[in-house]
Amino acid sequence: MNLAIDVSRLAQISKAEVAGVIPEGLLLHSISVDTRKIISGFQVAYYALKGEFKDGHDFIKDAYSKGVRVFIVSKKPTSNFENACFLVVNEPLTALQALAKFHRDQFQFPVIAITGSVGKTTTKEWLYHLLSTQYRIIRSPKSYNSQLGVALSLLELNEDCDMAIIEVGISRPGEMDVLEKMVSPDIAVLTNIGTAHLANFKDINQLFSEKTKLFLNAKKIFLGPGINPSDSPFLKEGELIKMEEEELLSLPFKDVASKRSAAIAIAVAKFFKVPMEKIMVAIPSTPRLAMRLETYEGVNNNMIINDTYNLDLDALQHSLEFQAAIANNRPRVLIIGLHEQDLPMLDKIYSIAKPFKLNEIQLINSGEAPSFTFENSVVLIKGTRKSNMQTWAMHLKLRKHKTQIEINLSALRQNLIAYKESLHKQTKILVMVKAQAYGSGLVRIAQFIEKTGVDYLGVAYVDEGVELRKSGVLLPILVMNAEEEAFGDCINYNLEPAIYSFDQLDALLHQLIAHNKEGFPIHLKFDTGMNRLGFLPTEIRKLVDIIRSQPEVSIKSVYSHLAEADNREDKRFTLDQIELFVNSCEQIKKAINQPFLRHILNSEGIVNFGSNQLDMVRMGIGIFGISANPAWTKKLQPVIAWKSTVSQLKKVLKGQSVGYSRTFIAPTDLTIAVIPVGYGDGYRRSLSNGKGGVFIQGVFCPTVGNVCMDMIMVDVTHINVNSGDEVEIIGPNQQVETLATQMATIPYELLTGISQRVHRSYINED
Repeated sequence: MNLAIDVSRLAQISKAEVAGVIPEGLLLHSISVDTRKIISGFQVAYYALKGEFKDGHDFIKDAYSKGVRVFIVSKKPTSNFENACFLVVNEPLTALQALAKFHRDQFQFPVIAITGSVGKTTTKEWLYHLLSTQYRIIRSPKSYNSQLGVALSLLELNEDCDMAIIEVGISRPGEMDVLEKMVSPDIAVLTNIGTAHLANFKDINQLFSEKTKLFLNAKKIFLGPGINPSDSPFLKEGELIKMEEEELLSLPFKDVASKRSAAIAIAVAKFFKVPMEKIMVAIPSTPRLAMRLETYEGVNNNMIINDTYNLDLDALQHSLEFQAAIANNRPRVLIIGLHEQDLPMLDKIYSIAKPFKLNEIQLINSGEAPSFTFENSVVLIKGTRKSNMQTWAMHLKLRKHKTQIEINLSALRQNLIAYKESLHKQTKILVMVKAQAYGSGLVRIAQFIEKTGVDYLGVAYVDEGVELRKSGVLLPILVMNAEEEAFGDCINYNLEPAIYSFDQLDALLHQLIAHNKEGFPIHLKFDTGMNRLGFLPTEIRKLVDIIRSQPEVSIKSVYSHLAEADNREDKRFTLDQIELFVNSCEQIKKAINQPFLRHILNSEGIVNFGSNQLDMVRMGIGIFGISANPAWTKKLQPVIAWKSTVSQLKKVLKGQSVGYSRTFIAPTDLTIAVIPVGYGDGYRRSLSNGKGGVFIQGVFCPTVGNVCMDMIMVDVTHINVNSGDEVEIIGPNQQVETLATQMATIPYELLTGISQRVHRSYINED
């Protein structure tokens, strides 16, 4: 950003009340909404936005410590911040949007806005690819298309550009009214209309109506292939794009969605008079998009951020911000692969990297290898495919098993938000991360969840809690199965045990007395019908008598487990459990004069019994996009993808057998693909001989023969498959629930049963 706006003008634009002294002569060059991304706060204005889980006002002190002196807030802090200026507004996000509109209005070059249900980012990036052959373009970074993302994108507009491409998305009615006024597009593009975000709209017609508000004042409208212009009054003047197959022959991607995005990009490029010969030269090099950052464990205890699809300098800025945000004081290293044609970018690369105060920068010429001697660092690897940095990024993975799990952290965050939106404002949230966070990685998931601002983490055993403490996690941690031998670790690592029996309570008290501890937090577990661990309601009097006489412990919460929260047909048992639990809590409350939290609802309980939230709820597998409630599933996004690749192709003749025990005899000549995943990875042997399968190129390929420990064989006779092709085990075509059903089990067991030798990588699309 290069805003160059003085504080008095900002206050005027924001309609703010000024508290404190306006810094004399200070020109603000940029804004921040995330203190983790602030390297130097000089000439930065901090907007204290209220998010789903966190309130930006809680981070004013952090921003101030980094040099920020101008704050846009809805409430002035009670603490004194010397020489700071606070612009007090009703809503900081609205003030930020007002600044974005003001900034957009300073530029007369064309602004292209792209909206639609899917394909917005792909269309934007490919249009940039074509237009940049002739124009200087500024565009939305990655998928910045929300109420906040659009504002941040507009603030990147500058005088060195000929035009801008802004991606626009909505998830609720009324949002487009704000975005249309902010963007004021000259050219508007609608990629398509589908069911994405439909859960928040009355029907698809309302969704269509809301999205097309973007076109209210546009001078030119482009409609993606298949859209009916009569569906909205805003589309009557729109140009319906057709897919011209001869123009798409050299496109590297052959799926329909890619062809649709490319057709739109070509049509808009032609409108801006990009010569067809330039377009046809650019089409074969249409990039595979890095719309998301992949992070994974690397060698030497490094964390690797793989951003090796392109060397776009706008993307470099955002990747460095992401690296700074997740580093947690670890050293930061930047490795950039350069091709000969990239050399003129060197000065700009150093200019972008300089404010981030990196510990090391390596520039690698094509064909060279990085000098990888550092350890315990966060390493950002960036470069074009021509510089071969993708290969080096893969070399640096801690494990190189071709079968891997992808965990989409952006989807996980959205699922957390979806659950939170169903809760009362005051209801606290505990997120369970037991069993390696349902197989997705204990430490990485816990660290991510901690940053979302939830109230508690839950683990099954003390050693899980110890591992989290050693990794720097500070949130309160409830240990549900705290064994007596591990009470010392509970005390030493500030872990809060669940107490479910008198023997266990007595053992803990002895430990606390030996450590001279008082007021140690405990959580009382009651059995209200699960017939598993827990005190019985009939034992309350004896229990409270002990606790009242023992200053060593303090009740932090009382909780119980629902036995069948997913039963929507007959709710009587669950309602009886809840009633028994509430009554038990009332008895404890009367006997013990201290406040405590009450919680009984799990993920399914939140969905089906939401009126019984009490003081806290426990989220578990639901945040991974899994629910037994079909209506609720529509609100969730899948988080887990399980992928592999084709190792080898084999011709099998009629009558030949495949695999151990010769359980499969080919009825005709077949082509089979061998895939490196087996029951040693968690792909069960029960999926043998067509009871399970995978998807390749979107086509279901059943297993043939028995599942082996390390590989499976699948029938690919009817599709054109090559060695190295991607294989979907869990994904859009075969979701967790589907594969679990094929295994005759439940999603919990499937996910926690995926072997640790299967590499986990973490995707962030924000």
